[in-house]
Amino acid sequence: MMKNRIEERGLRIESKPLHGACHTSTRSSRGFSLVSAIFLLVVIAALGTFAVTLSTTQQQSAALDVMGARAYQAARAGVEWGAYQVLQNSAVAGGFAEHCRLDPHPPSTSSSVAFTNTLAGFNVNVECTATSHGGGPATLWVYSLTSTATQGTVATPGYVERQMMVRLRNNY
Repeated sequence: MMKNRIEERGLRIESKPLHGACHTSTRSSRGFSLVSAIFLLVVIAALGTFAVTLSTTQQQSAALDVMGARAYQAARAGVEWGAYQVLQNSAVAGGFAEHCRLDPHPPSTSSSVAFTNTLAGFNVNVECTATSHGGGPATLWVYSLTSTATQGTVATPGYVERQMMVRLRNNY
């Protein structure tokens, strides 16, 4: 067998990496991968949090929009109830219209309306103020009805309120 001449002489050749060459050790590559993975996890978590927050805000906004529409309908129903009481039941002794036109009449007469349908959660307060014009057999009464529908507690995110005002006249 033939031996390598260099080995015969007892010399060895070792290879060393050149300084400044494009050579990276495996140790520093592992650290860079870990930093990149953590950065990507943080970015993905931030995007996920943003998406959940945006979705929640949109759902709350839509729910409050629906509650506002329901409050408007409750206030409108209160106005219609008050108008009916004033125009149709004005001759009923002790009725809403009579209390509204008491002389000397109070600043306003207030009554609460209760609903048993989809507006059941709303508190509706109907206020009436009456003024008379003319005298004798052709007295003209002008009624100001203000209906306020509320639900929830004031200064909380779920609070909603709507108010409507109408003026009616009736000859007696």
